[in-house]
Amino acid sequence: MAAVLGRVFVYGGKGALGTACVNTFKSKNWWVGSIDMKQNESADANVLVNVESDWLEQENSILTQVKEILGDNKLDGVICVAGGWAGGNAANKDFVKNSDLMWKQSVWSSVIAAKIASEYLKDGGFLSLTGAKAALEGTPGMIGYGMAKAAVHQLTKSLATEGSGLPADSLVASILPITLDTPMNRKWMPKADTTTWTPLEFISELFWKWSQKQERPVNGSLLQLVTKDNKTEVIPA
Repeated sequence: MAAVLGRVFVYGGKGALGTACVNTFKSKNWWVGSIDMKQNESADANVLVNVESDWLEQENSILTQVKEILGDNKLDGVICVAGGWAGGNAANKDFVKNSDLMWKQSVWSSVIAAKIASEYLKDGGFLSLTGAKAALEGTPGMIGYGMAKAAVHQLTKSLATEGSGLPADSLVASILPITLDTPMNRKWMPKADTTTWTPLEFISELFWKWSQKQERPVNGSLLQLVTKDNKTEVIPA
């Protein structure tokens, strides 16, 4: 059995991007935990989330499971790539319903990931959250989504500020994708220009570099992922 070179938890570890992150870190002989509604069979441990539970119940359940799994071990990284998408303006019949869903998927997960980082991240470790480039401005056609992602941006800035409760010398940053190259996006947008879609492996390799303290951005960065002609640039907002 090879020695474990590091430990990371991936929140949203069964989704397309989360699976890519699990696979990348596993390939580097890291211990990887997944937090999601379903198990990721490739992960070393799984924390299951009950979507019927409220925010405090989810926090309690997730933190209890993490504690049982980690014991005295600390984490080198916490990656939160949980989230989803729903559209709608203020006149849409599902405006409040969709806003509620976006808040649960993006904000609840990000806040709980930050809580895990505050308790289990090593000094000098990293926490990555997932915002959205669109949420840097108004999003009239998807208000709930934009509002939730903007809240993640604010959370990132707060966590990067002194006195946030995160361990010493830790990095917190948010990726701000436009469109990810996922199987579902290819299914639902078959005629789209995929040369502008960001590959999942680009993002998982970016996290890997951060874990090695390479190419780390400024603490609190909101990092736009802009892909053109199949080449992705990381542009701080």
